Amino acid sequence: LPEARAAALVLLYLLGLRALVQLSHRRLLRQPASGAAPHFSAPRARGYLDNITAIGPRTVGSPENEVLAVNYLLEQIRAIERESTEAHKISVDIQRPTGSFHLNFVGGFSSYYANITNVVVKLEPRNGAENAVLSNCHFDSVPNSPGASDDAVSCAVMLEILHTLSKSSEPLQHAVIFLFNGAEENILQASHGFITQHEWAKSIRAFINLEAAGVGGKELVFQTGPENPWLVEAYVTAAKHPFASVVAQEVFQSGIIPADTDFRIYRDFGNVPGIDLAFIENGYIYHTEYDTSDRILTDSIQRAGDNILSVLKYLATSDKLAKSFEYRHGNVVFFDVLGLFVVAYPARVGTIMNYITAAVAFLYLSKKVLQPKTRAIHNLKKLFIAFGFTLLSWVCTLAVLIVAVFISVTGRSLSWYTHFYISVFLYGTAAAAMLILVHTLAKKFFYKNMNEQYLGDTFFDASLMIWSMALAVITQIGFFSAFVCTLWVAFPLLAKLMIHKEFSQEGATMKFVMMYMLGMFVPYLYMIYLSWTVFEMFMPVMGRSGSEIQPDLVLAGLIGIVTVILSSYFINFIYLVKSTKTTLLTLTTVFVVTLILVCSGIFFPYSSDAADPRPKRIFLQHTSRRFHDLDGNVVKSDSGIWINGFDYTGMSHITPHVPEINDTIRTPCEEQAPFCGLPWILPVHLMFRSMVILPPSVDTSMKIRILVSAGPSHMSVYIRPHEGSALSAWSLGDGMPIATVGGDYFVFYSRGLQAAPWHFWVELMAPEKHSDGIVSLAIAAHYLFGEDQQSPQLYALLERFPNWTFSFGWSSTYDLFVF
Repeated sequence: LPEARAAALVLLYLLGLRALVQLSHRRLLRQPASGAAPHFSAPRARGYLDNITAIGPRTVGSPENEVLAVNYLLEQIRAIERESTEAHKISVDIQRPTGSFHLNFVGGFSSYYANITNVVVKLEPRNGAENAVLSNCHFDSVPNSPGASDDAVSCAVMLEILHTLSKSSEPLQHAVIFLFNGAEENILQASHGFITQHEWAKSIRAFINLEAAGVGGKELVFQTGPENPWLVEAYVTAAKHPFASVVAQEVFQSGIIPADTDFRIYRDFGNVPGIDLAFIENGYIYHTEYDTSDRILTDSIQRAGDNILSVLKYLATSDKLAKSFEYRHGNVVFFDVLGLFVVAYPARVGTIMNYITAAVAFLYLSKKVLQPKTRAIHNLKKLFIAFGFTLLSWVCTLAVLIVAVFISVTGRSLSWYTHFYISVFLYGTAAAAMLILVHTLAKKFFYKNMNEQYLGDTFFDASLMIWSMALAVITQIGFFSAFVCTLWVAFPLLAKLMIHKEFSQEGATMKFVMMYMLGMFVPYLYMIYLSWTVFEMFMPVMGRSGSEIQPDLVLAGLIGIVTVILSSYFINFIYLVKSTKTTLLTLTTVFVVTLILVCSGIFFPYSSDAADPRPKRIFLQHTSRRFHDLDGNVVKSDSGIWINGFDYTGMSHITPHVPEINDTIRTPCEEQAPFCGLPWILPVHLMFRSMVILPPSVDTSMKIRILVSAGPSHMSVYIRPHEGSALSAWSLGDGMPIATVGGDYFVFYSRGLQAAPWHFWVELMAPEKHSDGIVSLAIAAHYLFGEDQQSPQLYALLERFPNWTFSFGWSSTYDLFVF
């Protein structure tokens, strides 16, 4: 087989599959609304969205969030109530809960909230209902962002669903509770207040949570359960445009992506099963000023509305909702196929299928080895040698990690952030070249003068053996994502059995190649489809994952893995072609040229393009700090603008524009103070630095009472017991203090309007002698909105940042006390 023809065939095959995947993604956003009643109106939902975002940023505690947004929601709900049919009853409640809880997120911290706002609506049959399904969105936003996708569009969709269902003459069997929660961005506080304190929460048997990790696009089901397979069945049956993956569920729940949703609260504190959906497209502008309503397509709103309306209506008329406890046990393997339909089956069935598939593959391999029996040892030896070379070639693709480290060290990290193809040209070509080189050398020096067709057959068997082993191991571990391995065993094996005769005929190589590629269509198409989704989610995250994670290392690893997977059943082509010199030379040339261009700095990571911005995220705080001693005297005070860049490049791209911001002005850690004496609004310090705290010993006990009589709506308290002391109890949450990963204790506080003064106590075990005090307690106040938000100095500095940044600044104070 000529090299040029083989390389062209493989490239065109992969590009064709890539185009098919891209076409399917576009089709997902161009599906017409269902003509069946009730009908979801995207234009009306867009009107709700535009009006909510027109209020501006809706920070918890601000008038925009606590008054304007709430009033708008109530106005629309009352209008919907007036138009509802006699078949339904609508009840509205404004909840302003106060409470606290511990959350094992970003290192772990305790959260206290006071007088935050929930708008709760119950749609039920005229005679009432004992059971309910919950639909949850949040109308608050992060400061300085209109929050169109996160999460105003979900609230707009819920308003339209409420309107649609209420106008139907067909009564529901169960109630639907719509929770418009007003404090999700404060790390899931409002959902906790609702599920633990509201009287309607007791009737909830399932929930749908509407979230965002991007701006518009398709809404992905990325979490279900726990267990309760009937919920996946409901989505599979009812959703008109399904987009779901158990792979996304296992990736998200692993903690790789630094995010969390209200799903956790309902699951952990309400013991309620549910479905978690999120928009994932264009995460580059998530939580920025660019998250505006005009960037969300009406087709996207229609698609989400059709899906959620159908699933909610299905649940609200399902007999299983009332008896959900009977269907609780069991898990489901689920995945969509190009958005056309969802494949779902019980996990136990998947386990059996996986083991049977692996067993059939091992049986096939055993039969190959034992024919003829006189050459069994020879055949087995050849198979394991091919197995070894295949594994060696896969390991050698890890060389791309060395390239990634070099790129990071030279200060050219994230060069692909605005230009995805750069990452493919840089890391994809390097991985492919290393893989092909290993097999080219093996063919030239180890398999010299051997039959090409025999080698191709042997290396196919080696790849099949690796995937079969992976399938058995991953299934045994308990990962539901093992179905991907099943695809990579079952279809290649089936294709090989069907075209074996063509392969054995002389001169039939091209016919074999064409039929072989056709047989591999399903696993390759699904893998490219899955890879598209993974890269769509992960690449934007690299721009907000902190300064401790090397994004190029992560991306290079992902591209290396995808290269290995896609090469699995094309490795045998290396042994079928006469030469690989041209392919290797082309790949090497593309890699070297791309590397030179990247190192030259020609590919700038960020963009201020109005149509497709890729901003650099920078947070600034004009902070004033005061450190008090045991007698309450101020022993040190200072002030300045504290700056954090939220990606690996730090301030290197900012220094040419604002020269005074450079590495020489780094503030040293105040080792005696909690969290280095810096006013973190959340305990994300481990994303930016590392710190080690020795655990204290215990002795006698004493209690300290704290009263915070005044302050802004967002504050943080940091507690560090001194050597020999330990925090044993407090009045927050369940009363058991839980330290952050660094060893200090972090309490996040937020409030709505007119909240009472915050008072709490902490109890410490301390030694009898404690001349230097037993505990350091610091409180940081964050002014995220209003006239105190920005000082003149901070405003002046923000104006100097280039337009390809998303810079957000606020004023804060840090007061340290020793007791």
